[in-house]
Amino acid sequence: MTDATNHPLSGLWQPTHLQKLYYGGGSVSKYLISSLPSETSKAFIITGHSLATKTPLIRQVEELLGTKHAGTFSKIGEHAPVKDLDDATELVRNDESIDTVISIGGGSPIDSSKAISFRLHEKTGKYLYHITIPTTLSASECTMMAGFTESNGVKTGVRAKELVPHVVLYDSSFALHTPQRLWMSTGLRALDHAVELLYHPTASEMPARWIDLQAAASLFEYLPKYKADPEDEDVITKLQLAAFASLGFLGTNMKGGLGLSHGLGYALGSPYGIPHGITSCLTLGHVVKLKAEDPTAAEQVARLLPFLGEARSGDNKKDAEKVGDRILEFVRDLDLDYDLRNYKIGRDQIPVITKRATGQEEGDLYKKVEGLVKGLF
Repeated sequence: MTDATNHPLSGLWQPTHLQKLYYGGGSVSKYLISSLPSETSKAFIITGHSLATKTPLIRQVEELLGTKHAGTFSKIGEHAPVKDLDDATELVRNDESIDTVISIGGGSPIDSSKAISFRLHEKTGKYLYHITIPTTLSASECTMMAGFTESNGVKTGVRAKELVPHVVLYDSSFALHTPQRLWMSTGLRALDHAVELLYHPTASEMPARWIDLQAAASLFEYLPKYKADPEDEDVITKLQLAAFASLGFLGTNMKGGLGLSHGLGYALGSPYGIPHGITSCLTLGHVVKLKAEDPTAAEQVARLLPFLGEARSGDNKKDAEKVGDRILEFVRDLDLDYDLRNYKIGRDQIPVITKRATGQEEGDLYKKVEGLVKGLF
């Protein structure tokens, strides 16, 4: 592996094992069966309670699979609690005919499916074939990381290149069942991916950064259009593709976590029951303004300004700060949370959140992030 550099421009991109990405209304009914790895495959569905009980989607997939359906686990909660993973892993492990997992939903079912595959590999030496049908814009389907929540409420995870799903089915008709606020907030999560990849030290220039610029532009363009008409399936599909573009070209060359906004998201999310889409709404704009003080990061963030319809001034710090301001305005325009007033978190948690996000208890970064967190109250 090699680090990416900007001056001189060099790097490495190693694609994942993703085999197929289908998109458009009706993709599931058209392509799910042909996406299975063999004619004798048996598939186990991982999803959440709401999709299983409040929509017809899971029943549709079960009927499509017919005799290839080996079971459904629909108890995956937000932030993927570890007990749910233990229960689902045992169900899959006890049926040796299962070679495929189908995740349906947002980040939690997708991450849970990856974590189950990881745990099975530890016990049997084999990974599951993973087909995913995302119903949010969280883009978990793009990564080799699987996040879940320990019994103490702290988010942790596993990582292996074999955990990237093999097939992604973006079906706009499935997304019609996603609550509007959830859809838009996970769109901010996708924007978080795109922006943090721009200044990630090991992200490749091509294709990651080039495509992240377009992903961010598309999210800025189409999220307001979705807000105006959440039934427009072409807009939904464009947002699904923008979410994929935000993280789908991450590559297996990437090292470490995505960035400070994501670190803050994990510190705020599962410990306090805040959805990760909302944590991105809270943190991203402020983190970008903080990153503007770093010349290397500012140089990358400033590239985004023309994609938001604004001319660059030539001052990277000023331009990066403007991107941060545009993101903060964007969150408000979408009527999403921009502070913690709707969540029961005491100010006594400021040092806890700051330490979780930075891994530090003092120093310059700690003080900057502490100030950012204070500003959310």
